[in-house]
Amino acid sequence: MSIPETEEKLLPLAQKWPRASKFLLSGCAATVAELATFPLDLTKTRLQMQGEAALARLGDSAREPVPYRGMVRTALGIIQEEGFLKLWQGVTPAIYRHVVYSGGRMVTYEHLREVVFGKSEDKHYPLWKSVIGGITAGVIGQFLANPTDLVKVQMQMEGKRKLEGKPLRFRGVHHAFAKILAEGGVRGLWAGWVPNIQRAALVNMGAQISLQVPATYAASSCGYLKYSTSNVSKPNLLNQTTPLFFISLKYDLTTYDTVKHYLVLNTPLEDNIMTHGLSSLCSGLVASILGTPADVIKSRIMNQPRDKQGRGLLYKSSTDCLIQAVEGEGFMSLYKGFLPSWLRMVKRMKKIKF
Repeated sequence: MSIPETEEKLLPLAQKWPRASKFLLSGCAATVAELATFPLDLTKTRLQMQGEAALARLGDSAREPVPYRGMVRTALGIIQEEGFLKLWQGVTPAIYRHVVYSGGRMVTYEHLREVVFGKSEDKHYPLWKSVIGGITAGVIGQFLANPTDLVKVQMQMEGKRKLEGKPLRFRGVHHAFAKILAEGGVRGLWAGWVPNIQRAALVNMGAQISLQVPATYAASSCGYLKYSTSNVSKPNLLNQTTPLFFISLKYDLTTYDTVKHYLVLNTPLEDNIMTHGLSSLCSGLVASILGTPADVIKSRIMNQPRDKQGRGLLYKSSTDCLIQAVEGEGFMSLYKGFLPSWLRMVKRMKKIKF
């Protein structure tokens, strides 16, 4: 039965255009989150490039001892040598990335959920389907967003190039896209896509928990939708006649939920901010341990110098980058930038409340 025209006009925009509303809300929330946590991302990228062994083949001075090490000293060094606002250098392509990534992931996930997998006989969506759908959607979204990630990483390193006396590669974001496209073609925009989607798959491994929640929610400042189910049991929540929205929560919520329930059941802690904080720390730790090596390789491949045809001069592939890093710098070089990466994930998790 169709909805009368007068009633349809009175419906909230989120009910008239649910997918467009979810895309808009997720994009706005992700933008706020990116602006708040981007200095950590910039610091992480700078740390990942320190002491790059492969540069020795080009006779690059970057293999000399760096003036500062560690997250705090690196951030302070950027402020002192380049200026406070340089902590947000590269934030524009990072926002572009979230728009592409969030949109591609959302559309893919909902298509998989509704068309490919479908619900079980009891009309529920099994966790294993949610996990596979979340990983697949994350990988596809990351692949689509790879060009923006490429420009972001290269722009984050422009300040360091200037300090080293090297010419800047780009005048701005759009010049960066145009130059990469002109030198390497469309294929050049997808440099580093293999470790990029590997990281997306690892970070999202076991990370998809899907819940249906009431339509009354608000975008939190951490970049996720903040809500509470403390007053309603899950069976009653799923049977409400109130319009519901499907929201997928990422970043290793499996670990988050497991740790939270363990603490509540086996320690004196109650379901409060302390418990959620500890759960966020553990969840971000797991995601960072899984994803940091691929992130280091991705950043180095994307930032490596290239010839006039856009081909990399340091690494032939992600495997070659991995081997050179381990042989030249040791296994722990794969975890450079681990601390800011972990803190960034924790900040994104802290406002999620079950």
